[in-house]
Amino acid sequence: MLTKPAITQADIHELLAHRWSPRALDGEKAVSHAQVLSLLEAARWAPSCFGAEPWRFIMCERQQNEAAWQQAFSCLAEANQVWAKNAPVLLLAIALNEFTLNGNPNRWAQYDTGAAVENICLQAVALGLVAHQMGGFDADKAKAAFNLPDNITAMAMVAVGYQASPDSLGEELKQREIAERKRLPLTELCFDGQWQKPIQTA
Repeated sequence: MLTKPAITQADIHELLAHRWSPRALDGEKAVSHAQVLSLLEAARWAPSCFGAEPWRFIMCERQQNEAAWQQAFSCLAEANQVWAKNAPVLLLAIALNEFTLNGNPNRWAQYDTGAAVENICLQAVALGLVAHQMGGFDADKAKAAFNLPDNITAMAMVAVGYQASPDSLGEELKQREIAERKRLPLTELCFDGQWQKPIQTA
């Protein structure tokens, strides 16, 4: 298995350092229903504004419900279908646009849904799985395919599975798979007390 731990400027937990988004997935190795429930349970315990839990997930396990999986797969952009065809599980992450308590707009719903999906990604690492989030999908098609109400936002598709060799990918995707991971330095991302005053990192 290809590992690409983050090269960090400060110490972080190994769970975080080892989370990345492989595209090479093993289409022959199933993810168990118990593992999927573990991922969704991790999402359930994410923080949210007023404890509103504005996230919802459509779970599509290929072994359990091929038709639902195919529906989810058909919503993906072609560039993602090339590799996600091997994902045994596809999850559709959804944000509720309104608070269920009072029907008022919830401007934090998408932010909170992102936090829930990150919990899924980290739990996947803990289980020896990988989770790859995708913005490349047709949200309107997904809403129609899964009969979703109007007051939601289809946020992302998440492919879940076991990692395969980068050699299983075409050459272009293989090169992206094995490329070094990069991030902007902390001094470009984080500021000390005011806009664009870089924090000190030493």
